[in-house]
Amino acid sequence: MKNSTITLSQAYIDRVKQNITPHWGELGWVTYKRTYARWLPEKNRSENWDETVKRVVEGNINLDPRLKDSPSDKLFNELTTEAQELFKMIYGLAATPSGRNLWVSGTDYQKRNGDSLNNCWFIAIRPQAYGASHILPDYLKKEQVAVSMPFSFLFDQLMKGGGVGFSVTQDNIKKIPQVDNNIDLTIIIDQDSDSYTDTIKLGAIDKKKWSKQNSTPNNCIYFEVPDTREGWVLANARLIDMHFHQTNPEHKTKLVIDISNIRPYGTKINGFGGTASGPMPLVEMLFDINKIINTCSNRKISSVDATDICNLIGKTVVAGNVRRSAELALGSNTDQAFITMKQDQDKLYHHRWASNNSVAIDAAFTNYEPIANGIKENGEPGIVNLDLSQNYGRIIDGYQKDVDGAVEGTNPCGEISLANGEPCNLFEVFPYIAEQQNWNLKDVFRLAIRYTKRVTFSTYDWAISREIIYKNRRIGVSMSGIQDWLLNDLGHRVVTGFKEEIDHETGAKIQVPIYDPKGIEMVSNAYQAVVDADNEYSQALGCNPSIKHTTVKPSGTVAKLAGASEGMHFHYAGYLIQRIRFQASDPLLKALAKCGYYSEPDVYTPNTVCVEFPLRAAHADSENFASAGTVSIAEQFATQAFLQTYWSDNAVSCTITFQNDEGKQITSLFNQYRHIIKSTSLLPYYGGSLKQAPKEPIDKETYEKRKASIIADVATVFAKQNNDQKNLELIDQTDCESGSCPVK
Repeated sequence: MKNSTITLSQAYIDRVKQNITPHWGELGWVTYKRTYARWLPEKNRSENWDETVKRVVEGNINLDPRLKDSPSDKLFNELTTEAQELFKMIYGLAATPSGRNLWVSGTDYQKRNGDSLNNCWFIAIRPQAYGASHILPDYLKKEQVAVSMPFSFLFDQLMKGGGVGFSVTQDNIKKIPQVDNNIDLTIIIDQDSDSYTDTIKLGAIDKKKWSKQNSTPNNCIYFEVPDTREGWVLANARLIDMHFHQTNPEHKTKLVIDISNIRPYGTKINGFGGTASGPMPLVEMLFDINKIINTCSNRKISSVDATDICNLIGKTVVAGNVRRSAELALGSNTDQAFITMKQDQDKLYHHRWASNNSVAIDAAFTNYEPIANGIKENGEPGIVNLDLSQNYGRIIDGYQKDVDGAVEGTNPCGEISLANGEPCNLFEVFPYIAEQQNWNLKDVFRLAIRYTKRVTFSTYDWAISREIIYKNRRIGVSMSGIQDWLLNDLGHRVVTGFKEEIDHETGAKIQVPIYDPKGIEMVSNAYQAVVDADNEYSQALGCNPSIKHTTVKPSGTVAKLAGASEGMHFHYAGYLIQRIRFQASDPLLKALAKCGYYSEPDVYTPNTVCVEFPLRAAHADSENFASAGTVSIAEQFATQAFLQTYWSDNAVSCTITFQNDEGKQITSLFNQYRHIIKSTSLLPYYGGSLKQAPKEPIDKETYEKRKASIIADVATVFAKQNNDQKNLELIDQTDCESGSCPVK
């Protein structure tokens, strides 16, 4: 073979464009253009959809290891055909990779950093060794354990755009040694830095003045921060580890961090993309983290302290770039300090907002009342059943002891149970749209499984991740628009009713859901198609079959592309106003105004504009249509249980909404589904009661009136504008409906 790199020909792409129209949702093109279209400097514009899909598909198909290990003309032709099918499927929006892949697949950054293709990660907060990783502090050996390691892992992955779940359960926290040293932290900056004035205000010191006053003291460690992502991580690691004798054997108590080399605010970040924040967020974080650990002197760090450190890191990443930081803190269900930590309003608004908090439970857990009370108060904590995750795939397949025994936690949205250092690796299928476009769903799921499998052959930065990825090959093929699909194919919702039975363990009366047999068959056949495809491809690649394969992610931005309901969620309403926030300088606002979309200043954030989009759900006028505002809490629990039983061998992420008078049912429903649902979270249904709420239900007449006021297609109008699109950044758009996962 002369060339083992697969590319899609322009002739093929043109044929697809002539025959297929992308299934854009009413917000689809706007969401795509603002979130996933990369800037093309050579063309002085951002990508068009076909260019994005070409980049994404080529980036993925060339991860097939056989192209390097055993190339042949036959393999090249087979994979070229597969790339063409993938292009056609994604271009038409019958299915799509995760938003992370839409943003980064096929870029130079992805080719050297496979971490970027994964949505989220999990790490246990306990001392660990860095191993043969791209980040290894120079004062450590790779086999030496350090308190800083999990915090460094979290910081690094957040800055690469991934969300991170982390465990601060008592089993982990008790392994962190006592804090031995109080550290006197000094941050210095050169007068020539453009960030000088701003950092001095935050407590930094002039470098020349400090140098004159201090020859190098014996008890001082000096660290000059490189202008890299790794530099920020290493600065934080140095600070944390100085507090412990095992990583500070000389017991030095003064740390000087020089931030002079960090690029200033607004500077372009090559590679991942976005613009720099300057060193200010790092300065704030280092001072705050040092204060927390110093207060722990001569005692151990608590779960709350560890969560605060992770939250401060997340806050820094949010301020540091265009990425949204996504964290889930998993604590022990008996840890009242952890469970109530967000009741401190000052700390909540300062940094504790940075994570969703959940508690770990097992098969013996029954005390749901305090959890239910917390949920009714502020929507937290969620629950994660580690017993179910470790010993079950799909519930219908029964107990399988330690089938996934290394699981310790979950990603921030809760749809993938994960081992220490492991990522979630997602692909999203829209079965209703795929059937409309005459796809055989078996073929769609086969392409999805092969796409995600190839991601596991990327180059990964952290040793702990490489080991578990290559062992588990975990993937997560998800579905969105599930309610649209079931309603279209069944003519009604999958839960057809309830029957009263007695819970044999508790003696309580429960309402057991009745599922449509055809619905069971639909999702079971889909699951089998995924497993069969994985077995076939794993054999061809000579690797382990995936430990688990299927999931339901909550979705968000990606579902908006195709106009599908998010994951398993019911549409928020049959007709609604969707509000999206844009920076006031965004050139897209002019096109939206010309098209007739209503906008107004955002009441929460300065220099931000709130634009209203009228939306109609699929089957909104069907007599069997149900929305999040009308379907009962019991049916939502039953639907999640249905998908956990027959479809997902990972988990099903769902934010169940409840009306005020339904809050009293939460405890009994938790108990009823304790042996079925692996993770769940709940929120009150606000129904647009919040000012400028992201979603506001409206009636059909209002929708039609709003729709009639839109006089042009925004894509067409925008294409005619001569605008600089380099700095388009979407505000408050996430890859997941719950808001837990990152933008890109």
